[in-house]
Amino acid sequence: MWPDIAVTGLGLVTPAGHTAEANWTALCEGRSLAAADPELAGLPVDFSCRVADFDADTEIGRAPARRMDRFIQFALVAARRAVADAGLDPRTWDAERVGVVLGVGSNSLSTYVGEFGHLGAGRPDRVSPLALPRSVPSMAAGEVGIDLGAAGPNFTTASACASGATAIGVARDLLRSGTCDIVLAGGSESARSRMTATCFTRMRALSRRREEPALASRPFDAGRDGFVLGEGAGILVLERARSARSRGAPVQALLRGYGAGADAHHPVAPHPRGDGAVRAVRAALTDAGCGPDDIAHVQAHGTSTPLNDAAEATAFTRVFGADGPPVTAAKGVIGHALGAAGAIQAAYTVLALRHGQVPPVANFQGQDGDHKLDIVAGRPRPVPGTAAVSCSFGFGGQNAVLLFTAADW
Repeated sequence: MWPDIAVTGLGLVTPAGHTAEANWTALCEGRSLAAADPELAGLPVDFSCRVADFDADTEIGRAPARRMDRFIQFALVAARRAVADAGLDPRTWDAERVGVVLGVGSNSLSTYVGEFGHLGAGRPDRVSPLALPRSVPSMAAGEVGIDLGAAGPNFTTASACASGATAIGVARDLLRSGTCDIVLAGGSESARSRMTATCFTRMRALSRRREEPALASRPFDAGRDGFVLGEGAGILVLERARSARSRGAPVQALLRGYGAGADAHHPVAPHPRGDGAVRAVRAALTDAGCGPDDIAHVQAHGTSTPLNDAAEATAFTRVFGADGPPVTAAKGVIGHALGAAGAIQAAYTVLALRHGQVPPVANFQGQDGDHKLDIVAGRPRPVPGTAAVSCSFGFGGQNAVLLFTAADW
């Protein structure tokens, strides 16, 4: 019998705010936060969802902030807030039993573009000695471990847009196996580089609504034309439920199920019938000992791209039937944070279970296709129920699904 795994702390730094409370308020308002982005000025797609009012020097200190790229800064601040939310004191925990597992989808291209410019100009002497340690994906987990004195297993998962969800699933396994007593798990990414925006534009993956950026991200809507770049970090503190309760920790939800697998279909396009997604959702249900009828709502991957949303809708209909549970998709509000998206959505799923409400999908007006999901739109919907799934699907056909239940399930 596997031990129950508890979520005892949440840390969020996203375009919706720097606290769980601010994020929840923005989600429930259901308005997109996309706007023109000076970083992308002059490009064919020049808007994004940015983390606003983030002062790394104040949050972290000028010297350490200088050695970190933006995605590492987000991770560090989110981790500190998650640990505080869990009522933990790093000065007193058993450091070797505390792990850090974070998902990051790619290297920090903003740093590399600048450094490659020096190299291309024949000036290798101008390349910063900090270029690698401030930008490689593993340094988000590494810097969190250094800052909080977490000396247990420390590594990064990279499964494209499923990276953050994969990290949480792997962290769950570290707790189940007894390797760790506490794991800080989640993801962080800042995808607002000119190179990233250009690559996704060339792939026709981004919305082109330059004149109306706030209407661009519209998961499952018939008028969707691509996703909006985002950024941020989401980190959960996970512990075995018995240990958490014995120290009087606030158990916010239970992580009951994790399912993962590959489409084995195409480098960037999802399987048109959602075969891999179906397997991952069903694996999470089986792992949790739940049936489709036990699920009160679904936090969809919901990128707002024509292919992804159609494949995902097909998958949900295959798993849950024509009268499936209500579906929401946070990317309508905060855009697509790539490797961090699954972790942020996991935190949002926990918040929805705590509040007994499902936030609406921004900009949703109506569906197309043969599969009609029960999309939550307009305003939050009260949804009594104790279980929900959070779905993440990435390039390479990499799928990860997390199943959470209320703390008293």
